[in-house]
Amino acid sequence: MDDGRNAAGGDWSITETHSTACSRLSAHMQLDCCLSHSVLTHQGKNLIVHSNADPAQAPLVLTGHHGVVSAVSFGKRRDPLLLCSASEDYLITWDVERCYQRATHGALPSGTVIGTLLGQVVHVSFCPLDQRLAACSGSKIYILNPKKEESPVVLRGHLAPVTAAVFLTWDPDVLVSTSEDRTFKVWGVVKENVLYQSAVLSGSPLLSVYVEEVGKQLITGSSDGQIWHHTVLDDYKCRLVTKLDLHNAAEKHKKRTQHSQSPHTTAISANPTGDGGVVETAKPILGVFKCRTSSCSDHAGESCVWVGSSDGLYLLNLDSSELLLTLIFRDYPDLTFTLAGSLAIFHTDCRMFCVVSGLFEPRMALWHIRPPGGAEQLDQLSSQLDHLSLDPGHELSMVASAPPCSTSPLNVELTRRDPKPPRKAGVGKAGVGVVRDHPLVFHPQVKSSGYAASSQRKMFVPKTNVQKKPHKPAKTTKKIDGLRSEYPACSGPPTTLQTLLSTSPAHTPVYCLQHSGDGGRLLCGLGDSSVLLYKSSLMSGSPSVYTGHNKAVRCVCWSHSSGWCLSVSDDHSLHIWNPASKEPTLTMDSDVFGPVRAAQFYYLDKFLLLASGSSLQLLLCHLDNSRHDVKRYEQKSFSRLVKRFSTKSGSDITAMSAINDFYSYIVLACVADRSIQVLDLNAGRVAMEIPEGHSRPAHHVTQNKGSMYCSQTPDSYNLFITSAITDAVKLWDLRTARCVRRYESHVNRCHPCSAAFSACGRFIATGSEDNSAYVYDIRSSSYLHKLPRHTDTVLTVAFNPATPELLTGSLDGKLGLFRPEEEASLPT
Repeated sequence: MDDGRNAAGGDWSITETHSTACSRLSAHMQLDCCLSHSVLTHQGKNLIVHSNADPAQAPLVLTGHHGVVSAVSFGKRRDPLLLCSASEDYLITWDVERCYQRATHGALPSGTVIGTLLGQVVHVSFCPLDQRLAACSGSKIYILNPKKEESPVVLRGHLAPVTAAVFLTWDPDVLVSTSEDRTFKVWGVVKENVLYQSAVLSGSPLLSVYVEEVGKQLITGSSDGQIWHHTVLDDYKCRLVTKLDLHNAAEKHKKRTQHSQSPHTTAISANPTGDGGVVETAKPILGVFKCRTSSCSDHAGESCVWVGSSDGLYLLNLDSSELLLTLIFRDYPDLTFTLAGSLAIFHTDCRMFCVVSGLFEPRMALWHIRPPGGAEQLDQLSSQLDHLSLDPGHELSMVASAPPCSTSPLNVELTRRDPKPPRKAGVGKAGVGVVRDHPLVFHPQVKSSGYAASSQRKMFVPKTNVQKKPHKPAKTTKKIDGLRSEYPACSGPPTTLQTLLSTSPAHTPVYCLQHSGDGGRLLCGLGDSSVLLYKSSLMSGSPSVYTGHNKAVRCVCWSHSSGWCLSVSDDHSLHIWNPASKEPTLTMDSDVFGPVRAAQFYYLDKFLLLASGSSLQLLLCHLDNSRHDVKRYEQKSFSRLVKRFSTKSGSDITAMSAINDFYSYIVLACVADRSIQVLDLNAGRVAMEIPEGHSRPAHHVTQNKGSMYCSQTPDSYNLFITSAITDAVKLWDLRTARCVRRYESHVNRCHPCSAAFSACGRFIATGSEDNSAYVYDIRSSSYLHKLPRHTDTVLTVAFNPATPELLTGSLDGKLGLFRPEEEASLPT
């Protein structure tokens, strides 16, 4: 069984409806099909147009070329539908409907010659309005009028033959071309100038290019299976979003499918040979085509495309750079050939057609691809793939929708460890009453009982001269401790540097940051084993310093009430502090709980979560900050283990996250085996496992926890992000157990740079090794702003929960405070 069958839950069918022999091998000929028609060649010089809407209709034969046709393309408009065919002698445009009418009346269909002797044309493309046509021949691009023959505009600049050229769908005056010189160019057609030129992207020629109006995206593919995803900016400069290797993506899709449903899936990157061996096939990117299925393109804001290669078709999610489906040609033995030299796809909600030429056989064919169950199943494809990793009948959500069950460990209450009860007065050892002597105490300050004064006759006298206080109008803008009472949800991202502060004279790294719940205070963990407490403005005097660890502090956390904070160090110890005291209230060493990797308060401060080794420990704590005047070394605080949860694989936990601002049963754990495990503490088990979350173990995970100053939809709390060295920051949806978007414009090669959600949930910030921080829009994979002016690697970032501010901590010990541009001039 192929991956398409396993992923979709049924058999995808590929039916060969038409097939024709060619006079010679046409493996690299440009092909095309549209909603209503498909075109094949016959004897190399003639065109055969088939009706997709009515397969019983007689095909239309178009003659007129004297040379072998090397490229065909349909126009973008449907009234009239134009078809362009190119050979070494002519470029001809055909009005398809008019040609059908002439053939019906017994006349010979004819077209319009718009170009003569342009050389070997390998690619033609119409602009969105069908007013221009681009023809690629050699290293030149000819811009022609598709309605009549005129002197063409010639675009020169590539150093090798041009392989493809397409117009931008949102701007018909701009053209993008790829070449065998391994670069692509963005051209201004009117002024005949180059608006943008890429660097050399690959060691192999670029073969295909695709533009998507939604998000202004540009996709290029090479002959060695590499895909580059760019965003086209307003000035037509192109910003790289992600790079994808099709072979590696197919292997990951195979492992993910085998893990979820189909352990018997065959290798999708190999062809079996007669001797039982395996031969790997290359995956050149022959074309990228739009996926017009509503479920695939619009579900959860995803953008999907079909990628055509020599061995099959691949449905690619551009947001997450993951494959959703693979259709391998060799798994369908009824096809004339199973290796494609060139192909073209047209996909709608109800139909999918593919025109393909053989790689080693002089034949062309038209394939009709049907999903299992027809169009309805195609619409449900994305939703079915979303739940591959979920347990049957078990839906997860960060927000608790019901009280904990009776057997849940979350119902456990703390039993205080009180000292021995004092003896009752007047009771001896044997239970016999005794009279104890008490010292005589004189109280000279005790007031008289009133017998020396006259008795009070009036017990209550009403006040008749009370003056009413003037009524003050209510303020429209309230403030809490100098902060807004409501987060400005419409505010832009913080991009303007307001303050740059050094935490220490010696350059010590800032490893972790966290604001208190009200946004007024900031905890900062440093590499010199100290914890600093700042005001959030960073301008109110010197910070409070807390010492007690022996190594670098890697994790800090506030309680929900902001009355306690904790810190975890590389010495595997945990300290809980009262901000008003410089001594830790509770210390947990690795001798009792094991080496602590991460910790936080949980379930509205009722519990404490510890990640130690391969286990997650749930503890109840009693915190008492009082100390004996003499025995100050004795702590009155204590903790008790409630339950220990272990990972499925037994690997160590590398990062942990849970929501403490409201009741949630879900805890996220990133494991050293590169998986992401979701623990349901109400049920007391691992509810879901996402294998191969990153190429390396994730070092950071955080959730969209929101803020008490800003409201979000309940579904938005199911989003979380993970970070791993040499890999991207990934945005995950707990409901689907899938990566929904990737962010990899920043640099993260060796340092554990963290990421954070804004309080409004619209932005994601991450540190980077290019001495900058990056701010992403959660709806786009391309970064919004790059925040420079740092002097070293930015290790950690934190958004203020009460106001749109971003705080950054760098490797050289500096804190940077950023505000939105419209608020940067406001006083601190």
